[in-house]
Amino acid sequence: MGAHRENLRRLGGLNRHIIMSNDLRTLDAATLAHLQSWVGKTETLTDDITAAPVRALSATLDRDDPLPVPGTPLPALWHWLYFLPQHRQSEIGPDGHAKRGGFLPPVPLPRRMWAGGRLQWQSENPLVVGDAVQRISTIASVTHKAGRTGDLLFVLVKHAVHNARGLALTEEHDIVYRAAAQSTDPVPPPVAAEPGAAWQREVVPDDVLLFRYSALTFNGHRIHYDRKYVTEVEGYPGLIVHGPLIATLLVDLVRRHAPGAFIQRFDFKAVRPTFDLHPFRLNAQPSTDGKTVRVWAQDHDGWLTMQGSVELA
Repeated sequence: MGAHRENLRRLGGLNRHIIMSNDLRTLDAATLAHLQSWVGKTETLTDDITAAPVRALSATLDRDDPLPVPGTPLPALWHWLYFLPQHRQSEIGPDGHAKRGGFLPPVPLPRRMWAGGRLQWQSENPLVVGDAVQRISTIASVTHKAGRTGDLLFVLVKHAVHNARGLALTEEHDIVYRAAAQSTDPVPPPVAAEPGAAWQREVVPDDVLLFRYSALTFNGHRIHYDRKYVTEVEGYPGLIVHGPLIATLLVDLVRRHAPGAFIQRFDFKAVRPTFDLHPFRLNAQPSTDGKTVRVWAQDHDGWLTMQGSVELA
């Protein structure tokens, strides 16, 4: 069996990927039990909130912010610039991610995406430039579902970020693993985005934007920059815009229209991939009392790609 798999790996191209993926569309009970043994596993990382990534992301988002100095508050979601994965090159898998295992369970399904999350910031203790920070991460659950296109595995990771003053941020991070795409897979019907948002912005997801965000977050996932890989191996029509980038842009839209407001909570869910082939639109609709803002993104065809809610303190 090992020799057979090695021969398949040598074939190259989409046909090879489809043949191999047939072995990865169903997870047996023993594999599921092994993956679920990761529940409760923890990881603790430390980092420093330095100014250089803040300057770089500000430029990437086309903002004209004052230069950050010690004590400058870190904007919501910009903590994703820190606690970055730093696996050795020999530990990187064929998709550009680290090989499966370690803190996250070694899920054998080949496609992985950031499906959404829920974040809560402590208004009395914001993260600021100059903070020494610690993140404690826990695998909260590993859940299996059988979908129309094969197995789905959902991994919920909970993060707690502390600085010297105490808890600053809690985050729940949803990761979904899926079987490889097949030409016969049913395509879920798209959902039309709501028109007429009060706040809107159009974004052109060119190669430079995707490269800069990948570099800033040290994200080696090839679906965001390797067009040959994403189209021929994973079967997508173009480069995929990072889910965290779209989420960051949605929150940034709120910041542009509600400057000075403290973002206390953000919940979001990815609905549909966004590709680099066309511009996409960000939308936000504040509530009448101004305390919450519904946010959503749509592609060039008007289909909903991400939705969420922002709470302001």
